[in-house]
Amino acid sequence: MSPPIPEITFSTSNHSNSTSPHTVSSSTPSHLLSKQPEPLRRSTRNSHPPPFLTENYYCNLTSATLPDSSAATLSSSSCKYPISSYVSYQNISSAHNHFLFNLSTIPEPTCYEKAVCDENWKTAINAELSALEKNNTWKLVPLPLHKHAIGCKWVFKLKLHADGTIERYKARLVAKGYTQTEGIDYMDTFSPVVKMTTIRVLLAVAAAQNWPLYQLDVNTAFLHGDLNEEVYMQPPPGLSLPQSNLVCKLQRSLYGLKQASRQWNTKLTETLTASGYVQSKSDYSLFTKQASSGLTIILVYVDDLVLGGTDSNEIQNIKALLDEKFSIKDLGYLKYFLGFEVARTQAGISLCQRKYALDLIQDAGLLGAKPCSTPMQPQLQLHKSSGKAISEPTSYRRLIGRLLYLTHSRPEIAYAVSKLSQFLDKPTNEHMLAGLHVLRYIKNSPGQGLFFDSKSPLTLKGFSDSDWGACPDTRRSTTGFCFFLGNSLISWKSKKQNVVSRSSSEAEYRALAQTTCEGQWLKFLLQDLHISHPTPIVIYRDNKSALHIAANPVFHERTKHIEMDCHVVREKVQSGLIHLLSVHTKEQVADILTKSLHPGPFHTLQSKLGMIDIYSSLRGDVETQGKKE
Repeated sequence: MSPPIPEITFSTSNHSNSTSPHTVSSSTPSHLLSKQPEPLRRSTRNSHPPPFLTENYYCNLTSATLPDSSAATLSSSSCKYPISSYVSYQNISSAHNHFLFNLSTIPEPTCYEKAVCDENWKTAINAELSALEKNNTWKLVPLPLHKHAIGCKWVFKLKLHADGTIERYKARLVAKGYTQTEGIDYMDTFSPVVKMTTIRVLLAVAAAQNWPLYQLDVNTAFLHGDLNEEVYMQPPPGLSLPQSNLVCKLQRSLYGLKQASRQWNTKLTETLTASGYVQSKSDYSLFTKQASSGLTIILVYVDDLVLGGTDSNEIQNIKALLDEKFSIKDLGYLKYFLGFEVARTQAGISLCQRKYALDLIQDAGLLGAKPCSTPMQPQLQLHKSSGKAISEPTSYRRLIGRLLYLTHSRPEIAYAVSKLSQFLDKPTNEHMLAGLHVLRYIKNSPGQGLFFDSKSPLTLKGFSDSDWGACPDTRRSTTGFCFFLGNSLISWKSKKQNVVSRSSSEAEYRALAQTTCEGQWLKFLLQDLHISHPTPIVIYRDNKSALHIAANPVFHERTKHIEMDCHVVREKVQSGLIHLLSVHTKEQVADILTKSLHPGPFHTLQSKLGMIDIYSSLRGDVETQGKKE
């Protein structure tokens, strides 16, 4: 039973000259009771918006134009990307500003039905079909009874010039090669692509040596490959057929086929080697040509090529040769390559994945989430039985796969992503929450990336570390190492070791062995780039016992069970390839690659990685090439 509601009474007696605000006198005239209250007084003080709202933002506006960099104020409700971690564009040039604006705002359709609604993409589809028919890519035939036809789909990509103007709307027909059958539709599939470490090494060397870098795109590259197998494909959407029962019998290689990249790479390699280029043994996608007039370097990633060096005449000659042989698109100076945004000043070269990171956050629905200060909660111990199994493990695997690609420019998340990738077979809700935690950290600074200093010396130094018994499921240790070329970070790894270590010294020694092998490979790579490195590679350790094992073969009881390949460290020390030095644990940069740290130590080590946010750290106009060129 609810309590009784108290009765409200009004007093009619006057206890003082002033009337209480809660008291209504019975003698008050009725015209005063019906009088309307006076409007609230508004302040006349001038209000100013927060300072960060005076910057420029890229927003998802259908009719937007590039805002004026001097005075542009956009509402936070119209912004596509979160205001809590805003991106400032006041420190970059108008050309780069225009480039980023088009890159972020012009949508790319995800299917054929959406593309045909836009005349630009529809024209690109028709142009691609005309090119395919002109090259006799297929012929229309009835499908034999003993054969099956694989599917196909359209993929759309916007291509931009270095100054931000639209180069073309690109439509690519891709075969669904995952439906091919080995031994019937294809045989060999392997094709080399350039390693991400090689790209970073070239950027570091180009920044230090002031080399110009250009980007080339091969038109319908896979059509130049010879197809040896008999492959049938369903007609692509948009292709008119004389009869409904016809399919495409492929006569040339096509994107998406399992053997397509191998056939194209073989044809391109033959062309470059015939022109005097030498294929590197350290990275088979690196080609160099040394002449009296200078050095020319080519990096190949399928149909995308990066061209640079000191021989300007040879650069123009190889462009003309490739255009005559394969028909290429010269995209100018290197600006946007494989999802990496490249910006250059006199101070150096910046490499980041801003658009990729923002798209990842948006797809996960975390645009309004609160940012985190570290990629993983400090001292978090995840194991296979943590939490409950999720109903859709594919979403977790897709998230980790995209985060793995983001680690190519974000080394500080390498440990967290490596740890989460160990639970791909049976992910749980706690694993998913940890993965979303990484995205919330990325939201804090989506434009964070690597910086390659133009004044950096070309000397290698590395840091090696391990966390003993870090895995609670297997008790295996975690290896972490990173290498700098002068001041520029070029290589790193965070990975669980293959065997259980009996002591922290053994875990450190195994990590040192992997670091030594990476250092040896980097020195080979520099030799292929014609960069001399006469001094030993300095590697810093914070475990003196591991240093003693590497220097003196006397710790028999500690080392008799260690595999012989780990003693490559001792051999390389004696040969003078590497030189080991001790470093304090607080100065061990590789510590960020072996464990989850508290915000203080984490940001201290992150600052030592040489990372910057181009949109808030650089001063002066960001141009594609430095003014010295």
